[in-house]
Amino acid sequence: MSVTLHNTPLGDSAERAAAKESIWRLAALAFGHPTAETYHAFKSGDFHRAFDHSWSAVTGRRWLDVTSSPNFATLEAGYITAFLHGPKGKPMASLLAGDHEPLLAGHARPVFMLNISAFYRHFGLQAATDDEGRADEPDHLASMLEFMAVLCHLEAKALRAGRDPAPYRRAERDFIRRYLGPMLYMIAGCLRAGPATDLDPIITRLLDDLPTWAESQATELEARVGPYRDPDQPGFAGTKTKDVAAGDLWG
Repeated sequence: MSVTLHNTPLGDSAERAAAKESIWRLAALAFGHPTAETYHAFKSGDFHRAFDHSWSAVTGRRWLDVTSSPNFATLEAGYITAFLHGPKGKPMASLLAGDHEPLLAGHARPVFMLNISAFYRHFGLQAATDDEGRADEPDHLASMLEFMAVLCHLEAKALRAGRDPAPYRRAERDFIRRYLGPMLYMIAGCLRAGPATDLDPIITRLLDDLPTWAESQATELEARVGPYRDPDQPGFAGTKTKDVAAGDLWG
């Protein structure tokens, strides 16, 4: 499918795919449990400079600069309150997709987890198991964002080698439409209902921008490689989610 997209910075290039990779990877860093290194990157402006560079390359717009938390303790406390243990002992917005009933699409949680893990396995990936922390779970937002970075890396690699990037683009499209896009909107909506006033402003800014950007990325990908076909809808060729997870559309 040959498509010309207007007003697309860097056009259809490996450089654009690499910039998308950077956006997803930096977002994954921001949504992992805070570390002293993360705080330093926020406070020094290194995170903003790196994110803004890639964001501008992909969107043609500067990314709004905001002031981070005054110290690491505040950053971590805000993260814990929002995503782990809120005022009533529950997160205001869990970063685990399986904790959000609407995202399960009628599947039992074990089936949902198998389906999302199948995306990773198809590309030779699995969530880390050696380190402690829920961020290693396959349905954790940080894991999902990191997976998108890997797909964009593979897309860029294919373009540089003169190979067809469509299989990676179809996987990006499907993963955004089925999992990541709804997850980002769900988390942002939960925190707005809160609201999470103590959450670091940089993370809040990401939740303001990433849902709509992910939506625009899915739309762009559909223009390049065709529309997303929901495997849970009647009439889908293959009829079962596991057929898509096995990579039938990505080969």
